[in-house]
Amino acid sequence: MVSLFKGAKVPLTKGRPTSKRPPNTAFRQQRLKAWQPILSPQSVLPFLIFIACIFTPIGIGLIVSASKVQDLTIDYSHCDTKASSTDFVDIPKKYTKYHFKNKVEKRPQWKLTEGEGGEKSCDLQFEIPNDIKKSVFIYYKLTNFYQNHRRYVQSFDRGQILGEPTKLDDLDTSCSPIRSRNDKMIYPCGLIANSMFNDTFSQKLSGVEGTGDYNLSNKDISWNIDRHRFKATKYNASDIVPPPNWMKKYPDGYTDENIPDIHDWEEFQVWMRTAAFPKFYKLALKNESAPLPKGKYEMNIELNYPISLFGGTKSFVLTTNGAIGGRNMSLGVLYLIVAGLCALFGIVFLVKLIFQPRTMGDHAYLNFDDGEEEDYENAHTENSTLREIL
Repeated sequence: MVSLFKGAKVPLTKGRPTSKRPPNTAFRQQRLKAWQPILSPQSVLPFLIFIACIFTPIGIGLIVSASKVQDLTIDYSHCDTKASSTDFVDIPKKYTKYHFKNKVEKRPQWKLTEGEGGEKSCDLQFEIPNDIKKSVFIYYKLTNFYQNHRRYVQSFDRGQILGEPTKLDDLDTSCSPIRSRNDKMIYPCGLIANSMFNDTFSQKLSGVEGTGDYNLSNKDISWNIDRHRFKATKYNASDIVPPPNWMKKYPDGYTDENIPDIHDWEEFQVWMRTAAFPKFYKLALKNESAPLPKGKYEMNIELNYPISLFGGTKSFVLTTNGAIGGRNMSLGVLYLIVAGLCALFGIVFLVKLIFQPRTMGDHAYLNFDDGEEEDYENAHTENSTLREIL
């Protein structure tokens, strides 16, 4: 023990006390190089002019490309209630929308057909006023259907998709409540598969009044990665049952001959790739090898999909594609808006620079109130006094 003061002893320590001083590095001592641009009118003006000059032609090009897309959209949600069952009648204007190079002389029409077994189908008749170069695509469009809901997106079993014979206890719990029925596994399980769109489009546009038929195909409508990801199942037919909403397609359940092969079933693959927004398009048919001649055509759609459950609509869409896809002006308009704002602010800054120039670092723009100066002097005096005392 070492005595430092009379009557006080402290123990000797071998090591030095731990220091909390940060290391003397550029990062820890905030000495890293930094660039702090001075946003003056002289530096901002060239940037705004550059953005306006670049975005303007891009926006115009996107709008021109989208305007060349020809399409026809028919909302057939109310075909079963408003269409005639005896003859074709004009579809109300609010249910149709089309853009073609030539003027359409006659509005689209529809007719409801009912089969002997009670099945209903909607026949759409429409005019193509000019020849359409390849390629031609047929989509179905749904609105107010939220495929982006978290529980809905997760509601499938990855093992079933990959063709693995997953046991009931090992099925993904996210498939609930579409997981099992009568102690048998549902294949494929989950909400996505159970809600699959099942209105059936005929695989041709039937020509009317001397117009020839136009063939369509449902091959290569899904993404290439999906065609490799979905595999044929190794389940036995006696171990699995269809989802509840598939009972019309499989009224007697599965047999060894009619188990769905999801590897080749591209409509299923298209549906399983969930959409990001409640209004979406999904590809159903296409023809990329032949142009569509002008004339009058008819499309038969078998009505199976109920829309009253989610309060949305379903539409038939015939369209071509441009450089950025379908007929969508939004992106081009957005580019033009940004270019216009940059040009507007550029003009404002230019006028300000011409009529009210400002010298950089001009102290005339600095203003200190007398009260602030007095407070500063008082604080300085107090600090000086404190140092003298110490």
